[in-house]
Parts: sequence; structure tokens; C-alpha cells
Amino acid sequence: MSQRSELTSGESVDKLRLIVRVARMYHERRLRQSEIAGALGLSQAGVSRLLRQATELGVVRTIVVAPPGIHSDLEDALTDRYHLADVVVLDGDDLADHPRALTRALGSAAASYLETAFRPSDLIGVSTWSETLLAAIEAMQPVKMQGAAKVVQLMGGIGDSQGQVQATRLAARLAELTGASPLFVRAPGLVGSAEARLSLLNDPAVLEVGQAWQELTAVLVGIGSLEPSPLLRLSGNAVAEEEIARLRGLGAVGDICQRFFDKKGVHVDAGLGERTIGIPVDQLRTVPRRIAVAGGDRKYTAVRAALRGRWITALVTDIATARRLMDEP
Repeated sequence: MSQRSELTSGESVDKLRLIVRVARMYHERRLRQSEIAGALGLSQAGVSRLLRQATELGVVRTIVVAPPGIHSDLEDALTDRYHLADVVVLDGDDLADHPRALTRALGSAAASYLETAFRPSDLIGVSTWSETLLAAIEAMQPVKMQGAAKVVQLMGGIGDSQGQVQATRLAARLAELTGASPLFVRAPGLVGSAEARLSLLNDPAVLEVGQAWQELTAVLVGIGSLEPSPLLRLSGNAVAEEEIARLRGLGAVGDICQRFFDKKGVHVDAGLGERTIGIPVDQLRTVPRRIAVAGGDRKYTAVRAALRGRWITALVTDIATARRLMDEP
């Protein structure tokens, strides 16, 4: 059996992705091991072990060799083009025509990435509505060391009872997996008036969450298309059809935490902001690390807009979406 065959069969794709990433940072970008450790949330000893494995597996020779299914060149190209800190591209051209399979695959890829993404001092915000994030949390393994200090919901979620279960499930499970304490928004995501919103924001429980939003070091979000997902419709908090029409008239193509934007990534409000119980736009966009998981044809326009508007700093997506993003003029 060749060394190349041993590499692809003897190591998991996720471990190989990490080995390749560390090798490229060290050998091509000339970063010190301490810098790599800080950037990836690893110990310096862990970085050293990964570099040794890169040599043993044949990843590092005179060049860095990415195993089949690891699209490092495409990831680096997207990182440079859209000024991102990190990109993970999921292999599998056949997933584009199978939305449920794509959701599960994106969730699995995101889970592996997230298992090493957080630090012990992190305050992590997590969006309330995302089938892809639910898939990621379901696939994620508990971190071996404490991975965060606190996990905070980014917007309210009380509506249909089943929707509320899904809304709190993300934050509760992510907190459990990372050894953090959860903090929930005990209020609706969308209320009937600006007055109702102001009243709820002054509630002591919501005030505590509002303070936490100001201190977030990372957020984990999905990217929504203009039409609400089945999960959001189920919640009882989906934006009404007449408001969707108004947003469409203003050019909106997608949202993050129900903060909408047009095809250039410019924020579009349409009056919804004054009725939304959630992290304000300015606070959301200034969190140091903003990790998004999204892909597929239905989400493409929204993903591209989020990248153009610098709403996110890291992206987990599928190869078809990644190629389209690079092919755009």
C-alpha cells in the first residue's frame, strides 16, 4: 500500500484537515508554533505533534500535499478574497441536490471545526434558529478541555412550544459540550410593538443577557435566506408575509439573527429592529470571531451578501457554494 493510501485511510478527514492547516501555517506562511497555537486555540505541544504527524504521513515533503477531499487551495482563496480568518469547505458535489443530506454534512463538518474553535475564556453567542447549527451541535463531541466560559442566546425564542424547545436546545447543548454555563433570552424573538420591546428589555433577566451581548468574544450563526425556514415558521416568530414583501422591496436577500441585509451586505431594517429582542446589529458585527455555517443553492445569495458585507469572519460551507463564490466577478 502506498504512503498516500495509508494517509487517506488511516486518519479521519477532520484530523487530516487540521494537520494540513497547521502544516501550511508553519511551512508556507512561516508562522511560529506559538503563533499557530494562539490562532487555533491549541497548545504549543499539540502544534508540534501535528507537525510531526504531517511529516510522518507525507503531508509535508518539499510542498504541502492536501489529501483527497481537503480543499486547502480553495479555502485559502476564499479566505483571501473575502477577508476571512478561516474557511472550511465540505467535499461532495453530489450533495447540492439533496438538501437534507447537505444539512447533515455541513453540520458534521462544522462540529469538527467547533471542537477546537473555542477557548476557556470565551463568551459565545449562538443564534436561535438554524437547522444546520442543530445538526452541528448534534454531531459535536464534548471538548476535552474547558472550551468556553458562557454560551448566550443571541435572540429570543418563545413562540410555539415546539419552536421553543428547538430555540433553547442549541444554547443548552453547546454549553454542555463546551463546559460553559448557558444564558437564555426569556422573551419572544419578535414582539408586536416598539413599546413591548422596550418593556421586555428592561426586565432584569433580559438586561443580564443584554450585558452579556456586549462582552461576546465569538458568535456561531446560520445565514438565512429571505423566506423563513421551516424551523423558523414552526417557532411562531416568523416574519409576516407583508413584512417579507416590504423587506424584499428594500432589496433584502438574507439575514443573520433576523438582522436583514441586501445583496451588497448593507443592513436593511424595514422597521423590524424596533420590535426584535436580539443582539443589536452594531454589537453583532463587532464581535471578534463570527462563525457562520451555511450552504446550498437556496442560501447562496444570502451567503454571498453576508461575505460582501463583512458580517462574518469564518465560514463552513459546501464545495459547490465555495466554487460559485470564487467564480463571481
